Amino acid sequence: MRLPNYSATTPFRIFKPILALSLFFTCGCLTAQSTGETSTAEEPETIHLTESLLPRDFRETIQEAKEKVFPAVVFIHCISKSFLEGKASKQVVSGSGVIISENGEVLTNWHVVDNATEVRCLLSDGRSAPARVIGTDKDMDIALLQIEGADGAVSWPHAQLGESSRLSEGDFVMAMGAPWGLSRSVSIGIISCKDRYLPGVSEYHLWMQTDAAISPGNSGGPLVDTEGWVVGINTLGIPDGGDTGFAIPSSTIRQILPILRERGHLDWSYSGIELQALTDFNRNIYFDADTGVMVASTDNHSPAKSSGIQAGDRILSIGGSPVKAISEEQLPEIRRMIGLLPSEESITLEIDRHGTPVSKTVVLHKKGSVKGEELDCPRWDFTAKSINRFDTPDLYFRQPEGVFVLGVKYPGNAGRSGLVPRDILIQIDNVTIKTLEDIRAVHAQAMEKNPGERRSVVIVLRSGQRRQIVLDYSMDHNAPQS
Repeated sequence: MRLPNYSATTPFRIFKPILALSLFFTCGCLTAQSTGETSTAEEPETIHLTESLLPRDFRETIQEAKEKVFPAVVFIHCISKSFLEGKASKQVVSGSGVIISENGEVLTNWHVVDNATEVRCLLSDGRSAPARVIGTDKDMDIALLQIEGADGAVSWPHAQLGESSRLSEGDFVMAMGAPWGLSRSVSIGIISCKDRYLPGVSEYHLWMQTDAAISPGNSGGPLVDTEGWVVGINTLGIPDGGDTGFAIPSSTIRQILPILRERGHLDWSYSGIELQALTDFNRNIYFDADTGVMVASTDNHSPAKSSGIQAGDRILSIGGSPVKAISEEQLPEIRRMIGLLPSEESITLEIDRHGTPVSKTVVLHKKGSVKGEELDCPRWDFTAKSINRFDTPDLYFRQPEGVFVLGVKYPGNAGRSGLVPRDILIQIDNVTIKTLEDIRAVHAQAMEKNPGERRSVVIVLRSGQRRQIVLDYSMDHNAPQS
């Protein structure tokens, strides 16, 4: 999670203390006291309670689980590049992670190490070491790091990934990490919802919702059960949602971890199918079926559209594997199954089309980058970013291939001339702009103009309307003022 001190943009909820319950029990054996007098009543039977029959103090359970994982929790410090303020700059980002192997592999979030040029980890014993990124995925918000053994350590303290699928609502969990830039912390709560569906946040997995405090800086830290297993990676918090945080389930992470190790990224496949559950409570739509999943729509120029798949089709099987989504909570698993299928290979979909069996063959495409590349334009005083179908779908709808203004420097020439973030760049000095390379070339030519001629005519698309702007960059806002 990005700290507010460093111009973070991701919102998280305010930290609130949690009341932990401690249960106290007395132990020993119950015996009859002898007075030396003869009693006519039958003496009570002596009862011996073995240690295995005694209830455990809840504090002991929590402490034992904590000690299994806490030494493996790391505070992550990153120097990252940022283009949001209209210029290329460096910012400090901190987050959390957990070591999962004795050779120093660290799990954390993608957004903790995004655009990082330097990554350092602080261990619980005070050691610090640099780390390199060996695998990331923006869609899952997961990153895998490797601690460099610069201090000669042979092995590292590490925790074990558990199976989050065996947990249920009400189970106690602990959120560990480095909130608010503090080096180490643990909070306790319960699983509020085991399978939380967050539409628009992640298409490939459900979330584990917890009321254990997850604050800015906790991102990438482990969610731990009472047996000391890592059952999730803390990722999201809600600023005004009370004690509401979300973690990526460990069962999902275990599935994609070998791919990150081997390839360094997940090669998601793209079909262009928008899925819909058979029971859609929010839109009050209910389909008369108990198997399959509905096609809500298909993206333009997508493999699904080219294959003739239509809205209203009910997919019964994909590549021979039956699928079923009665509720929306079952949609991410189907999307993940499609996404992990090999791209550029044919798969067969068995479909029910209004009662008629239909078989369709789809050749999945590589999803490719889900984040546009960025470029700094000095003296123009703005940064640009390529339009991406998945990163900026609204801009992609207006201009499938193109570039837009990411950030505007203040004070600066772009802002003074009237350019604003999210303007789609159509032309600069009569040169059509399609890629960042187009801008790079035009920018280089513009910098060769005489100081008195440093003006360029820029055509932009803003909210669907074309506008002409004269970009005056005769003034150098980086020059020292006299």
